[in-house]
Amino acid sequence: MIDEEAGSTPKNPHPARLDELDERIVAILERDGRITNADLAAALDVAPSTAHARTRSLVERGVIRGFHASVDHNRLGRGLQAMIGVTLRPGARHDAIVQFADEVRRLPQVLQLFFVGGVDDFLVHIAVEGSSDVRRFVVDHLSAQQSVASTRTSIIFEYHRNAVGAPFR
Repeated sequence: MIDEEAGSTPKNPHPARLDELDERIVAILERDGRITNADLAAALDVAPSTAHARTRSLVERGVIRGFHASVDHNRLGRGLQAMIGVTLRPGARHDAIVQFADEVRRLPQVLQLFFVGGVDDFLVHIAVEGSSDVRRFVVDHLSAQQSVASTRTSIIFEYHRNAVGAPFR
């Protein structure tokens, strides 16, 4: 299954109405996106054909946008993660925002890119080998852009995703 591009408009922009079975399917798939249809059906106490049809419906309605691998970046030699707040210069904001997002989200160090309201315009979540790589990323890829007014870097010691702890070791 291919994930839709982040920020793309779902097929149906209205909130999906989910019944109890749909909610249970979503909860199970959030915990284990690789569960087999047979195991999903058993966990739900429904026929495999029902589990398959309901999951397909959730995908078609845009509730489930993709299935993703949880990667251990430490095993890839990118054990240091950071969240970098980026403030853009005032002015031609729309063009600067679009250009910044297009350029930064394609960088291999970037895990996630958030366009936010508040002090920062963007939060850039990266994974790199060490602190010198964080510095190099900020200097080469963020501060070097004319549209960037300032950056604030926070090192991530530990994170939690969907109630699952993922400490850095």
